Amino acid sequence: MEIFIASTLLVAVAEIGDKTMLLAILLATRFKKPMPIIAGIFAATMANHALAAWAGSALASIFMSETFRIAVAIGFIAMAAWTLIPDKVDDDMKVASQRGAFVATTIAFFLVEMGDKTQVATIALGAQYHAVLVVAAGTTLGMMIANVPAVYLGEKLVEKVSLRIVHRIAASMFLFLGLWQLWELSNPA
Repeated sequence: MEIFIASTLLVAVAEIGDKTMLLAILLATRFKKPMPIIAGIFAATMANHALAAWAGSALASIFMSETFRIAVAIGFIAMAAWTLIPDKVDDDMKVASQRGAFVATTIAFFLVEMGDKTQVATIALGAQYHAVLVVAAGTTLGMMIANVPAVYLGEKLVEKVSLRIVHRIAASMFLFLGLWQLWELSNPA
C-alpha cells in the first residue's frame, strides 16, 4: 500500500502544470467531450507507465549493484531540479482529431508522455520498488487525479492554482526520495 500511495502522490503533484496537463486542457476545449478524453488519458497512461515501471524494474534487476542504486537516487534528485522547470505543450503537436476524442487523446498522451518527468519518475519508482503493477496503478491514478480536473475545469483550474508552489512541492518530494535512498545506501540494515 505504501508503494501505491507514494507513486500516486508523487505523480499527482509532479503532473500539475506539466505539458500533459496542458494537453488535457487543450483536448477538452477542442473536443468538449470529457468522458472519451478521460478514457484516453487512462488508456495511454496505463500502457505508458506499465512499460516504464517494467523497464525500471528490469534494469534494476540487471544492475543490482550499489552503483545503480546510487544512480537511481541521483535520478530522483535530478528530477527535483527538472520539476522546477515549467512545461509547455509543443507547438507542433498535431492531434489526430479525425479519429475522435478517445483515439486522439490516447495517441497524443502516449506520445507526449514519452520522456516526460512522470514517465522518468515511473521508471525510477519501478527500479526502486520492483512492483510493476502497483507502481503503474499508483502513477496512473496520480495522472488521473491531476488531469481529470483539468479536463472538466480547464483554464479556470490553471488560473486558481499556483503552479510555482506545486512545482516546489513536487521537487521537494523527488529530492526527499533521492536523499532517502542515498541515506539507506549509507546506512545498510
